[in-house]
Amino acid sequence: MKRTLSSSVLKKKSARPDEDVSAAPGSGASEQVHEDEAKLVGGVKPRLGGSGSAWKAGALSDASQMLHVERAQVVERILAGRHELQIDPSQIVDVIGSDRREDWRDQEAFEKLKESIEKNGQDTPIHVRPADPDWRPDEREPENVEGVTFQLIVGRRRHAILEALGLPVRAILVPQSHRGSREEQFEMLFMRFRENEERENLSAFERLVSIGEMFERLQDAKPDEKITATEFAKRVGVHNSAVSRGRAVYAARGEILHACKNVYDLSHRDLEKVLGDLTEKPSKPAKKKSQSPKKLTVQRKIGSRKLSVTGQGGKLSVAATGLTLDEDILKGLSDVIAEYLEKHGSK
Repeated sequence: MKRTLSSSVLKKKSARPDEDVSAAPGSGASEQVHEDEAKLVGGVKPRLGGSGSAWKAGALSDASQMLHVERAQVVERILAGRHELQIDPSQIVDVIGSDRREDWRDQEAFEKLKESIEKNGQDTPIHVRPADPDWRPDEREPENVEGVTFQLIVGRRRHAILEALGLPVRAILVPQSHRGSREEQFEMLFMRFRENEERENLSAFERLVSIGEMFERLQDAKPDEKITATEFAKRVGVHNSAVSRGRAVYAARGEILHACKNVYDLSHRDLEKVLGDLTEKPSKPAKKKSQSPKKLTVQRKIGSRKLSVTGQGGKLSVAATGLTLDEDILKGLSDVIAEYLEKHGSK
């Protein structure tokens, strides 16, 4: 705001030669007024500006300081995820992939969302983080992120749609508390899972695969520590039973996709049955009983006595009732049998 003195005021001042007066810069008074004013101070023209210039310089300094503070606050809000950015879709890369079905771009829900964004614009910002963990916005232009690469955390469908439409993406940054730690990938998966749990209904298969993948990544991050199902379930907010099922489905996801054409329509109970069929060990064929050699028996009567000769599998037994068999008789009998076998051979 300019401070000025009118010509009439100066003329009144000229009637009092004992007072020194000076007009503020930009007062609008004529050069004659300044000359008259100079005569009142001993014929020396006073320096223009004076307190008015100092006031103006002070005001500019205050405005510059306020602008600097405001920009610094914008930087902190951006890093804290409280200030939106406009990012070119080509600057956003997906490093963890989707936890949805492979053909999610071909689904009716994707087409409806595309129509909505095309007609009404993007309602909800996606979540990203800078690829460089040490990146900070430039305080001179905090919202200028040209050339900066970001990693996609949640909002894959919105990102894909805006990229196809050639529109910039509204995005906010997520906290980076676990950057560089072993749990970094687990945290990214967990943020993706939580977003989809809250916003979209995942199929039973998608949900269990996501739970199983999170468990494995957390276990990988803590190789010296055994992660219990109870601890993990509490951390991600699911029921204990979902942890064991999730691990089993994640481990067999390839086989399940191959075995089921409608896997995304299956309920949890259906998936349990599929898992049971896949993991059930095939019953071993019953062993065939080895057929025992045929048993042959020949009986003879010697007077009132009976002689029974039995052969089975190369074994020969002789039983005689009413006969006393001593060593000499057995030797004579073995000689007869040996002679017979030698003559007729074994069939």
